[in-house]
Amino acid sequence: MPDRLRILFVTEDDPLYVIRLFEVFFREYPVDRMEICGITIDRAFHEPPWKTLRRMLRFYGPWGVARLSTRFLRAKLSGRSIARLAQEKGISMLPAASVNSPEYLERVRRLAPDVIVSVAAPEIFRSEILRIPRLGCINIHSGRLPVYRGMMPTFWQMLHGEPAATVTVHEMAEALDAGKILGTVTVPIEPRDSLDRVIATTKQAGARLLIDVLSKIGRGQETRVPVDMTGKKYFSFPQQEHVREFRKRGHRLL
Repeated sequence: MPDRLRILFVTEDDPLYVIRLFEVFFREYPVDRMEICGITIDRAFHEPPWKTLRRMLRFYGPWGVARLSTRFLRAKLSGRSIARLAQEKGISMLPAASVNSPEYLERVRRLAPDVIVSVAAPEIFRSEILRIPRLGCINIHSGRLPVYRGMMPTFWQMLHGEPAATVTVHEMAEALDAGKILGTVTVPIEPRDSLDRVIATTKQAGARLLIDVLSKIGRGQETRVPVDMTGKKYFSFPQQEHVREFRKRGHRLL
């Protein structure tokens, strides 16, 4: 068998949305051309649980948080997780207190991945980890760049009346969401849609986009398009007034 592209994933522990990307990717990626040599699964947000709860309450409201919590508990009780999917595929876990710590960096060097793929990784990659893989680090972002840089890009695209959510795979650079674009795919947004549906659909479409981009990287046939940063914007986590505007558009969160 010819040398396969060695891939290390860095992601967050999310059994509701991010897991949908891995369900598709692990099922469909070409095992004869790609080897997933490890996966790092970190906790979301890197903040105290009470702070995350407060953020979610402001965004979803008590009823929405109760619904999401029920779904989350059902997933946990069923054993549904990214870690379990990886274990079923025989993929090694690579734990990390921080992806920028000297201990983690040394482990990654020994693993020698060709590409590191960030999927909703909750930390910013610093220069040292960006330099380790011979073919670079790439990130999948659920927004059109450079307009929808930052957090919750699917929400902001829906709020601004975009006809579709754009999923972008791009190189990782020290400047946030500024690396060259390797591929995009769009997911239509209905006039009266739900954030829940659009996020889930972008994760599944993003998995297939990732497979396509990584296949091209493995063959040395990828196209890298520079991002024109003159029109760049950055969005932080939505506030309650943004959620009210979102609902006035006819959209739902769940």
